[in-house]
Amino acid sequence: MNALALLRRYGTLIGFVLILAVFWVSLPETFMTARNWLNISQQLSMLMVVAAGMTIVMAMGDFDLSVGSAASLAGIVAGALFIGGSPPAVAVGAALAIGLAGGAINGVLVSVIGILPFIATLATLTIYSGLAFVISGGKTISGKSIPESFGNFAREGLPLGEIGGVALMLPNLTIVAVAVVFLVWVLLEQTTFGRRLYAIGGNIEAAYLSGVPVRRLKLAAFALTGLGAAGAGLMYASRVASANPTQGSGLMLNAIAAVFLGMTMSEQGEPRILATVIGVLILGVLDNGLTQLSVDSYIRQILVGAIIVLAVSAGALSKRGRR
Repeated sequence: MNALALLRRYGTLIGFVLILAVFWVSLPETFMTARNWLNISQQLSMLMVVAAGMTIVMAMGDFDLSVGSAASLAGIVAGALFIGGSPPAVAVGAALAIGLAGGAINGVLVSVIGILPFIATLATLTIYSGLAFVISGGKTISGKSIPESFGNFAREGLPLGEIGGVALMLPNLTIVAVAVVFLVWVLLEQTTFGRRLYAIGGNIEAAYLSGVPVRRLKLAAFALTGLGAAGAGLMYASRVASANPTQGSGLMLNAIAAVFLGMTMSEQGEPRILATVIGVLILGVLDNGLTQLSVDSYIRQILVGAIIVLAVSAGALSKRGRR
């Protein structure tokens, strides 16, 4: 394997290692600590869940622009039910059902009606965002309206003991994210459902001709993506013990960026969940390190956009090199 082929195949991983090295040298006291990495894992848990769902829909060559608004709507629905006195189990169940239904609506628009995913999910992005504002009255739902047990979920976790006199804990949100990644890995890599999704992404006409139920699978994939977005919205609401109609606004861009980064590590340029995890880690580590270095948030946004361009360009060049 020559240097160019090596760079195409492992360039993203090499870049990740370089990012780690730079922050390790720049922040020797704080960056490579167990406490910081556990903090990173909790910060990334919501994005990890959304990106896992995005991997499902992108495996068949589509994408979902509405995940951020769906996450916000799920949090608002749960908050509104809390205000009405509903117990956490009911509020959480209703919010997840809203996410599943919203994703299914996307699936119907794309697979049954035939609207392009960009147009369909851009429209539902606006609808779900508007619904979140209508239900909440444009205000944040917080305070005594949020049950203590709901907020405590994000603050609790699995005790890991002490290191250097500091008590460490694996956050519940991290555990949820790991469980979701595992389930998506099983779904995409170990089941007929996943193989059919990749078949649709590879050649939809051939999938049709081979008897794959394309419409049904597309609808199911979008529904699962919506469910993941709702789960992430609930995780965020638990973490901050409040629900805001714009709280999921940054999830869509970062989720797509994470999947694209992962695709650069696939020989076929396909979305793979374990590669998506690396993509999420790259974004999270970059944000954590730059925050510790007091780099302005707008600069971090510019870097995320640049990463998307680089990821897409690398993928395009890699495909061109294989022709």
